Parts: sequence; C-alpha cells; structure tokens
Amino acid sequence: MTDPPPIKPVFLAEICWYQQKPVIMHTTIPAATDRQQHTVVSAEEWASARRRLLEKEKAFTRLRDELNRERLELPWERVEKTYRFEGPRGTETLADLFDGRSQLMVYHFMFGPGWEEGCPSCSFLTDHIDGTLVHLANRDITLLLVSRAPLGQIEAFKKRMGWQVKWVSSYGSDFNYDYQVSFREEDKAKGQVYYNYGPAEFIAEDLHGLSVFYKNGQGEVFHTYSTYGRGCDMLVGTYNYMDLAPKGRDEDQLNFTMSWVRHHDRYDQQYTVDPAAAYQPPKATGSCCHGEGGDS
Repeated sequence: MTDPPPIKPVFLAEICWYQQKPVIMHTTIPAATDRQQHTVVSAEEWASARRRLLEKEKAFTRLRDELNRERLELPWERVEKTYRFEGPRGTETLADLFDGRSQLMVYHFMFGPGWEEGCPSCSFLTDHIDGTLVHLANRDITLLLVSRAPLGQIEAFKKRMGWQVKWVSSYGSDFNYDYQVSFREEDKAKGQVYYNYGPAEFIAEDLHGLSVFYKNGQGEVFHTYSTYGRGCDMLVGTYNYMDLAPKGRDEDQLNFTMSWVRHHDRYDQQYTVDPAAAYQPPKATGSCCHGEGGDS
C-alpha cells in the first residue's frame, strides 16, 4: 500500500497569513448581493425559503451536538515528558500551566524566534480570547497561548496587542514539535511534514493548532484532543458573524482566504485588499530557531 500524497496545510479559514511588513492593497471584488445579481421575492416566498433553510440549520446543529459527544468519548494519551515553559511566573511545567484547574487548552500561536511580530491570522483568533477567560475559568478551564519565540519577544508583541491572556514560551522544548506545529531543518529539507494527522507540504517552521489536556487528582496529565487547520475555525467569532452577513466571508475571489486580515492596529483609512496577493511564509532572522534543546 502506497503512502497518500502530501496534503497542503489548510490554516484557520484556509491558510495562516504572515507578512513582515503591511502592504497597502486594493480590491475590486463585485458584491454578490447586488439586487441585479440576487433573487428578490415577496414576504411569503422569503419566509418559505427561510423555513427550508432552518430545517437544514437544525439538522446541522444536531449533527454538531453528536460530533461533540463523540469528541468527549475519544481515548486519552498520558503525557510522559516533563515539558518546561518560560512565562511571567518564571519556569513552569505543563502541569503547572493548569493553574489549579483540571482542564487546559493551549493555542499554538505561530510566532517563531526572530520574527518581527506574531502571525496576523493567529492574532485575529487571539483577539477573541480575553473576554472568554473569566467564563472558562469558572468552568474549570485554563486557556493560554504557547509559541516558540523567546519570552521577551512574546511579551513585547503581547503589550502591543493589548491582550491579557497568558502566553508562555516553549523555546528550547520539544513541546511544539511533539504536538506537530513546529518543524525542524530535516523536515524543511524533505519539503514535507506531518500536520493535521497526515503528510503535508512544508510551508513554514511553525503552524497553528489547539491542544487540550486533563490533569487528574494524582497530578497525571493526559492529552485529550488536538485540532489543526480549519479545526480552529470555530474559535474565530468574527467569521461566525460574517457567515450570517449578506456577503458572507467574501473571500471566494481572494488568492488565499485570509489575505484580508491585518493586526488590529493596522486597519486604517488606507486599508484595501489585493485579491491576487500571494501567501508569504514567515521569515525568521539569525539561527536562534535551530538547535534547540529538548525535554526529558
């Protein structure tokens, strides 16, 4: 049996976008909701069409509920390594990061050593986190960010973004590699990595994802779930609103879907989007992102 062909990674909406410097762009995408392009009907016809769609929406909700139940039934794997991270409290282990709770969610934020700033698409997702923290904490869940960038880089960018969510550095740890969101030189040389549970084209040294852990009363830690690619799409509330708008996500004619996303401090009166803009992989400077030590 031959191996399946490599799968090109799909990030957040489709691909996680990173640029070292903002580019002023312009778009002339036609509005699909113009009256001459869209059916206009009577109130009775509209209500009938809406009821038909509502039945599909209800079926989708029931299917999602069933999928959520199946996710809870997944087996767990014991975490055997003692991973160490650098954060605002100094060095902490994975078990420490639970912060007194039994459930831990880790968002793997694309931010490598030497990068000028964090990934715009990961930043877009992170803009949705701060308001959830108090609610999650009161449901026995700790949510935080982990990146390979050194702590100083992380703290400077976090201050710029104005976020409160805890963010720790896994620099020098195997954590990102073991949870398949960072890749070594040999992966780059092969041009292929293991991402989202299958072979994928090498795009960048760091990709995004979400990993979930449970700690029992004896202090044992278990890996319960990880998701990558569009599995993180549900975490982006802005997209959920856009899906209800007349133009939807309005990304169909973009070369890659998230080319419109900017850091929240980079939208201004000159903001426009070039639908032909190509994906630009992250660029790290120096050699600080190679030769890291591992965990025991």
